[in-house]
Amino acid sequence: MMHLSFKNRIARYYIVSTALLIFAVFFVVFYSVKVSVYNGIDRDLQVEIESTAEQLVVNELNFSIADPEEWKEKEHTSLGINPVFVQLVDFEGKILDKSPNLDNHTLTLKKDLKDQSYYDSTLKKINIRQVQFPVFHDNKQIGYVLIAMSLQDAKGVLVTLGEILFIGYFFILIALYYIARLIVGRSIQPISSIIETAALISKDNLSTRIPLPENHDELYTLSKTINNLLDRIETAIEREKQFTSDASHELRTPLAVIKGTLEVLSRKPRTQIEYEEKIKFCVLEVDRLNFLVDELLLLARFENQKKDIKVESIYLNAMILDVLTRNAEAISAKKIQISTILETDFYYTTDPYLFSIVLHNLVSNAIKYSYDDGKIEIKMWRELHQIIFTLEDNGVGIEKADIDKVFNPFYRSNPSEHPEVKGTGLGLSIVNRLSDLLHFDIKISSENAGTVVTLILKE
Repeated sequence: MMHLSFKNRIARYYIVSTALLIFAVFFVVFYSVKVSVYNGIDRDLQVEIESTAEQLVVNELNFSIADPEEWKEKEHTSLGINPVFVQLVDFEGKILDKSPNLDNHTLTLKKDLKDQSYYDSTLKKINIRQVQFPVFHDNKQIGYVLIAMSLQDAKGVLVTLGEILFIGYFFILIALYYIARLIVGRSIQPISSIIETAALISKDNLSTRIPLPENHDELYTLSKTINNLLDRIETAIEREKQFTSDASHELRTPLAVIKGTLEVLSRKPRTQIEYEEKIKFCVLEVDRLNFLVDELLLLARFENQKKDIKVESIYLNAMILDVLTRNAEAISAKKIQISTILETDFYYTTDPYLFSIVLHNLVSNAIKYSYDDGKIEIKMWRELHQIIFTLEDNGVGIEKADIDKVFNPFYRSNPSEHPEVKGTGLGLSIVNRLSDLLHFDIKISSENAGTVVTLILKE
């Protein structure tokens, strides 16, 4: 099967529909002209009928034309210009009289037709339009008058008109086909731009965009939508490149520290105490590396596939206390005062494992960035059809300009000012991904001292 281009397909559909429409129009035109021509001839026949009826002399036995000179008129003697044929027959069909132009020929009588019926016939191999009407005497039919007129001129007009319409029909369609291709070609020019732009786009060239058409039509919307898609793809790829670069850097740092420490140990003999100190240091770096790998794997799992969520009703009060218990050693080491204000028992339908990761990351962050002898306050209350959870600390805080960046992977606000705070910069990024997955909102506010994290859980 032949495959047509998009432009040719549109042109073909246009021509098919136009061809049907033009055919219908031409048919109506031809039929209207034909009806008009025949109505004109029928009106002329009606005039002849009235004229002939006035000149009839009818008696009991037969009837005739009152004025024989009538037959000598041109239309009754000529075959060339507007001839009129008249024939008188009795009830049995016997010819009583006829116009001279009939010569040796006769008009055909059809007794089965209704009175004064018009019909087409032939005479001397020419087309004629014929009518017959009965003749009565004392309410008794005694014969017929047959009148006919030539259809040659009318047929000639109709044949000529038919030929013109037939030939013009195909010429019009051919002209319309090329005009349609030209118009369609210009109309779909943005599609060609889309194809050309798509051919230029690669992983190393994502900045190219499709030129927007001047007319704000469907193609404009399509081009704009594709450009927006390319923007999102470019942003996602740039984010992935940045994530890969940051991950490589973060993984390389502990490995370099471990390697440097082992190289120092291998240069000369050390005391038992020095070996133990360096080994413990390396173990801490390995633990840090393991923790970083675990968070990277968790983040990658959320990034690359939708984790199967196991939804169930969880008791939030108990989960919060469990998270605090798991962080009790860190809380005790920094002598942080924890206060919890829970108005009542709270239950929330979600994935318990994933939500525990959210709470753990938020609490561990609050502990990590709190000063010694600091305070952490946890509140939870119900507002309309939502559960509001807030975690507030009085720690180092976040600069206002950095609040929108804290959800980016590996981002840490001013780490050089607080070198004692160790971290990977992945905790809040994981929390943000989980908020999308578990359908809750998270907000962070800070004024350079202390941070408030708010979770809005929709029931």
